[in-house]
Amino acid sequence: MKFKRIFLMVLDSLGVGETTDAINFQDNGANTLGHINEKCDLFIPNLKKIGFLDTLNLNDNNNVEAYYTIAKPINAGKDTLNGHYEIVGLKNDIPFQTFNKGFTYDILAGIEEVTGRSVIGNSCCNDDSIIQELGERQYNYGSLIIYTSADSDLQVAAHEDCIPIATLHEYCERIRALTLKEDRRIARVIARPFNGTPGKYKFNHVGRKDYAVKPPKRTILDKLIENNYNVIGIGKINDVFDGQGINKVIRANNNTEAINKFTDIIDKNFTGLCMVNLSDFDSLYGHTRDVEGYGRAIEELDVDIPIILNKLDLDDLLIITADHGNDPTFTGNDHTRENVPIIIYSRNFKNPKRLDQFDTLANIGATIADNFDIEKPEIGESILNKLS
Repeated sequence: MKFKRIFLMVLDSLGVGETTDAINFQDNGANTLGHINEKCDLFIPNLKKIGFLDTLNLNDNNNVEAYYTIAKPINAGKDTLNGHYEIVGLKNDIPFQTFNKGFTYDILAGIEEVTGRSVIGNSCCNDDSIIQELGERQYNYGSLIIYTSADSDLQVAAHEDCIPIATLHEYCERIRALTLKEDRRIARVIARPFNGTPGKYKFNHVGRKDYAVKPPKRTILDKLIENNYNVIGIGKINDVFDGQGINKVIRANNNTEAINKFTDIIDKNFTGLCMVNLSDFDSLYGHTRDVEGYGRAIEELDVDIPIILNKLDLDDLLIITADHGNDPTFTGNDHTRENVPIIIYSRNFKNPKRLDQFDTLANIGATIADNFDIEKPEIGESILNKLS
């Protein structure tokens, strides 16, 4: 074992430029980090020191404190689940379905049948505007607000004084069963209870619950647990894998909470893997096409980087990456098919530098597996022996 602990930080949607197959997704020219940097002139000196901006052009930089490169996604979709699956070494050739123009009649009819309630909404929304618009109607008539975020998800909102949270969760379990067929293969069904009064409705984040599909095969996460290693999931990591392969779950409602809990875990004594997802980049700024907000969030992360690096022990490894792109300068509000950054840091590295481009995100999972001497994943190649 080269490293006792590996910390994996996923910057949700922070891609670094179009992939060679971006044309197949109508994402030619996408570059989340590049375009944000052009618009905002990012001040991120700490991220710059570890090669973050160098992932945009892959020029050689001998004055960096971490190894850096980019990885090309090979899984079929550009969604959260496909990206995370690939990171942990799972190949998926069937993309999850998205319904940016609304769900089909058969899905809506099925929801009404299994819940006994009418549905309203059926639109795309990435903020709380849909509950401000339809919350009073939902409360008065007991309907379910159905919408999507442009990701592969189906979200179900209801006022908790009208439909108790436990009942909403039960409805979502029934709806989950409806959305597993290939023609309606949706990655996540999400319960979104809210409270408040007209014009002042607020989502109850504590009552939110995600119902994802379980990974179709065992991943390195399962194999780590089978070999008595810790696997800690912070933020939405547990939801992404539907609880499979995670033996310690830590909830976080936003980037700030996730980073605070991440730094707390660094202070704990364990052996194994800790994964954290910083979802605000995607949900708050990518989908809503908020360039300035996305830029501020990157700069806020930069402030925390020295705290994280200084807490790491000599036998710790930190990997920073992303799961897909979501260029806020693009039209629409969908993810974008992009390469993702790879930053690999240890206080023990002598001469970190640019690495060759990864052919798949799964090189991350393969490297983790190699470090802990567990079964190699079905895709990906370890680069552990290149880190010195």
